[in-house]
Amino acid sequence: MTLEKDTLLHNRYRIVEILGQGGMGSVYRAVDENLGVHIALKENLFTTDEYARQFRLEAVILANLRHPNLPRVSDHIVLGDQGQYLVMDFIEGEDLRFRMERLGMLTEDDAVHIGAAICDALTYLHSRKPPILHRDIKPGNVKITPDGHIFLVDFGLAKVYQNASQATTTGARAMTPGYSPPEQYGTARTDPRTDIYSLGATLYAALCGIIPEDGLARAMDNAQLTPLRKRNPKVSRRLAAAIEKAMAVDPSDRFQTADEFKKALLGAKSKTQQIPGSYTVAPPPVDVFPAKEIDEAAATPIKEKTPVRAPKGPLPSPTTVEEEQPFMSPLKRQKERERKRRSTLVRFVLVILLLFLALAGVAYFAPGVLPADVRGMIPFLVPTSTATPSPTPTPLIPTDTPTLTATSTSIPTATKRPATATTVPTNTVIPGFIDTALPTDTAIPSTAVPIGGGTGQIAYASNRTGLPQIYLADITTDSATQVTDMPNGACQPAWSPDGARLVFISPCKGMDDIYYNASLYIINADGTGLIQIAPGPGGDFDPVWSPDGESIFFTSLRSGQMEIFSVDVDDLSKFTQITKGALRVESRQPAFSRDGSQIVYAVKRFGVYQIWMMNADGTDQEQIVRSGVAYTDYLPAWSPTGDLIIFNQRCATSFCNPYLMSISATDRSAEQGTRVQVNLPLIQNVAYSPDGFYLAYEGVESENNVDVFYMTVAGGGRVRMTTDKNMDFHPAWRPSTPAP
Repeated sequence: MTLEKDTLLHNRYRIVEILGQGGMGSVYRAVDENLGVHIALKENLFTTDEYARQFRLEAVILANLRHPNLPRVSDHIVLGDQGQYLVMDFIEGEDLRFRMERLGMLTEDDAVHIGAAICDALTYLHSRKPPILHRDIKPGNVKITPDGHIFLVDFGLAKVYQNASQATTTGARAMTPGYSPPEQYGTARTDPRTDIYSLGATLYAALCGIIPEDGLARAMDNAQLTPLRKRNPKVSRRLAAAIEKAMAVDPSDRFQTADEFKKALLGAKSKTQQIPGSYTVAPPPVDVFPAKEIDEAAATPIKEKTPVRAPKGPLPSPTTVEEEQPFMSPLKRQKERERKRRSTLVRFVLVILLLFLALAGVAYFAPGVLPADVRGMIPFLVPTSTATPSPTPTPLIPTDTPTLTATSTSIPTATKRPATATTVPTNTVIPGFIDTALPTDTAIPSTAVPIGGGTGQIAYASNRTGLPQIYLADITTDSATQVTDMPNGACQPAWSPDGARLVFISPCKGMDDIYYNASLYIINADGTGLIQIAPGPGGDFDPVWSPDGESIFFTSLRSGQMEIFSVDVDDLSKFTQITKGALRVESRQPAFSRDGSQIVYAVKRFGVYQIWMMNADGTDQEQIVRSGVAYTDYLPAWSPTGDLIIFNQRCATSFCNPYLMSISATDRSAEQGTRVQVNLPLIQNVAYSPDGFYLAYEGVESENNVDVFYMTVAGGGRVRMTTDKNMDFHPAWRPSTPAP
């Protein structure tokens, strides 16, 4: 079970707080009361032999390591059936993933210094006898201390590497898409070049803010690595070339040692080689990790979570894998599997055909054996029945009565859009969506109705002119009208309920998580009447118009952390703070119910986002989705019918593409979202059409370019609305405009 604060473990280590939770247990910050120092305590609640062996292996590996860029293990505790604990150095500071979220992209100097420091650690690990592989290098496992020192942490997937002629037995084996090389999938042999690939991918993501294409997909020719300079032209050619070489699909094309990679990184920026442990970067701000107690986060009105406990019953043991195979292209293995599947299918069809022919022979030569209805299913046999066919029934509708033809259910389009995209959806529902089907008695007018209802237009942000600006496009045409011309960019458009005005933010440099120092602006749909709303310190973003049109709700940093505020549209100097969380408990991304009485929003607690609901005045705050600390839930949207909430979810401790999730807006008994099976590589920032039958979203196709798409709520009729080579994002469906 999860250890409580002030628990004294092994009569020596007193628990201070939980640093994180995972599937095997928790990581705690504790005080060694014998020495008076802070330590990190890593827990393993799974006590089966295989899990215990893997945990002991990690302890042995770390206990024998002494390097300035690696943490040390000082103790290994076994407490019977309760679990095992590793006692190790407490590395205070921020991990590289958090730094990337905070800064967006790292400078070249910082990337080179981080790369050189990790290369030093890898050179040390790979030179042990026998060599040690880390096998899980990613931003979350690179730690930066308050003085800028760099550590490689978390050896949960490490293994002792034997030479190519020996089989190596290892316990846990996992992959992090985007960071793991192709040979780490399946049973291919991993070696020191595996860590070089992962470090290259980590530096790639740090320099451009985007996780690279997955190594396995590249090996199977399903994806190509986007050149680093295409995503960040400021990166020097020599540095980009070094990182891309480290990420080669074939291990023989990479740097063969970590020291080679380090020299290439330093040479790209003409940096002088330093002694191991001396590479540093700018330390994180003092307020990034303020001293805090768990009780502070609990100060908000929430429901208590059930403590994490070790599962009962037998547990699956980590698989022991014999790694005797050299790396082979997954594309070749995939083709062999496809050949076997085709062969199996052909054999199956032949068996069915033989059975059918045998049945036909029996029916032909022994007609009395089979019933007449079975004989009728065999097309080339004459039916034995001589019954007179029944007359054709009289039509229920008189012939002179006009009827709706099939074309009356289609909406004519102005240009070359696929016919499947212009058909009004029928009673089909995305799995997991609740009551989103069209009523069976819905009358569809035969006259042209804009797709999605409203005006049939979508506003979105695009950086096609260099900086993001707001554009307005008719979804049945390829033309788009630029609405804003802000010198520092504009994005996050949101419509007034009457569709006459937009609220947006500026400055905007691109797709960011937090828009520091941004302000809110209001503009007419034709680009006139620009008004700035008085900015607050820190930045205002995530705007949404209340359904009654009287207020604009938004996220603001003016209180020192993200909270939800509102401003009166008729008096733009009148602000109201809606949420007020405890320290490090932040609220953002408000979305209104149809009647405007409630708001669904995202709350950041314990390092992840959660979906909450409250009244529009900020009362009755309640968490409605409980995904745990392994997932982060964000960008909620309320369906126009008012009974469904959709949101995005992504992995919190590793990389995964965003999922589209749904949950009932009215049934509080279910606290877990349902994943919507839409089979898309990326779907994010989802917006309902005014009639509730379509969804607009940010997505990608084969070239990995972010564009605006729309589809029916059933997931059909997908249309790529924008095709510009630059990024198009933040779609907002325009409501109906008022009658003149």
